[in-house]
Amino acid sequence: MHIQIRLMQAKDITGARQIWEPLEGISLSRADELIYLGAFLEKNPDTCFVATDEDRIIGTVLGGSDGRRGYIYHLAVEPRFQGQGIGTSLLDRCLDAFRQAGIQKCHIFVVSGNQQGIRFWQSAGWNLRDDIIVLSKDL
Repeated sequence: MHIQIRLMQAKDITGARQIWEPLEGISLSRADELIYLGAFLEKNPDTCFVATDEDRIIGTVLGGSDGRRGYIYHLAVEPRFQGQGIGTSLLDRCLDAFRQAGIQKCHIFVVSGNQQGIRFWQSAGWNLRDDIIVLSKDL
């Protein structure tokens, strides 16, 4: 096993989706279709990463920014590779990229029933907020 973390490229999207689709706690939407993910990568080329074992994608993190705040989506590691620090390494690379871009605060959206995800984020030092509610609208 030889795990590397590198910037995500458009050619990685299919492999990333293969990790996300079966995972509990990952909620995919129309925004996760190939065309939209490609546009996301174009807008955020320095804050999205994959973990690979040889040439196979085993983990992902999508980091995006509005220039003021960072946002993390789809931090995911294939189940058989979980518990080895790969998710934390992906997160660290993404947060370092945000810091280099001058971003001082970052948010993560976690599906409310994803207890494993909530535990992961809290163990990584993230705070569960009860002072805001997220509202969304399909356009």
